[in-house]
Amino acid sequence: MLNRTLLMPSLSASLFYKEVDLLQPISFDKVFQFDKFNTLCNGFVRLGRYSDVSNRTEVLEMEKGSGRRWTVERDLSQLKEHGKGYLDDHEVIRIVGKNPFLWHDHWPVKDYAMIFECLDLTEEIAKEADRVVSRIRAVRRKITGNTEAVEMQNSIINDASSFQPLPYVAVHMRIEIDWMIHCKNLERRLNTNQICSSKKEIVERVRNIAGLKTPVVVYLAVADKLLNNSSILEGWEEGFLPFEKKKLGVDGIYKKYPYLIQSAIDYEVCLRADTFVGNSFSTFSSLIALERTQKMIRMNATNLCGENVRWPSYAYNVLGTSNGPMRWVTNMSESNLQAISYGTNHISC
Repeated sequence: MLNRTLLMPSLSASLFYKEVDLLQPISFDKVFQFDKFNTLCNGFVRLGRYSDVSNRTEVLEMEKGSGRRWTVERDLSQLKEHGKGYLDDHEVIRIVGKNPFLWHDHWPVKDYAMIFECLDLTEEIAKEADRVVSRIRAVRRKITGNTEAVEMQNSIINDASSFQPLPYVAVHMRIEIDWMIHCKNLERRLNTNQICSSKKEIVERVRNIAGLKTPVVVYLAVADKLLNNSSILEGWEEGFLPFEKKKLGVDGIYKKYPYLIQSAIDYEVCLRADTFVGNSFSTFSSLIALERTQKMIRMNATNLCGENVRWPSYAYNVLGTSNGPMRWVTNMSESNLQAISYGTNHISC
């Protein structure tokens, strides 16, 4: 709308706890492919580098308003005014305000979702995610006559036909200390009990997913550094095979990278899962649900809420049928980003 290039942003974590070392910002091109983004998003968004700017001193600040008085009409009017030619003397416009890059009330979900079509992980991070998924897929079911056993396939099997890959469920187990502080405050403010979930409640609801066939591998995506509960592998019934990074043998992969890169790898692992279960008030979970909804739409799924669809997602913080989690499909017709950015319990199909 401004007919300008977006100078490459830095990405940073949003944490509510004292782990300041985890908040280190990382430039966009350390996570995503810069040139590919510009190719795929051509005509919609274009990224530039700060090194391309010749005059960084005469920056024009465009201050965004906030609150109820900052209406869609005022926002649009400001954008149009700053897109006029008389401001072209300013090589750079800096947008400032309470939420300088995300005005959740003013952008439709479909526009926002277009960005995700342009985001491809760097080759290095994508390969690391491949390695983690390969380890999960290596947990196989061996069928011998009328008996079967589940094991990790670490070597080449001569009789490969006797081994069958198991589906995997990725659970964004949001029980870390930073989240528990945030979600309890949020529950008090919103007067609800559908945000925080204990480990016991998450396990119970995942076990009760209707139609989920067992045995099944359960990958637990959790921020280990912020976890006070070491018992996340306990309490799962027979047929559910829980794995976290250490048990899966991939903790060494994650430890090589800062917190944000670890999150990017986990995001990709959750995105590729046969079934995803997350928290509908978590932005991480909400974005995965959004991308999985997009996948179903691209596959021309006729009924996104059907029982046998590919890429189903669930929210464990909202009670569904048979004491299981609620099915979760992003409403792509929403006129704003409120639900994605700040969470909602209105996710039912």
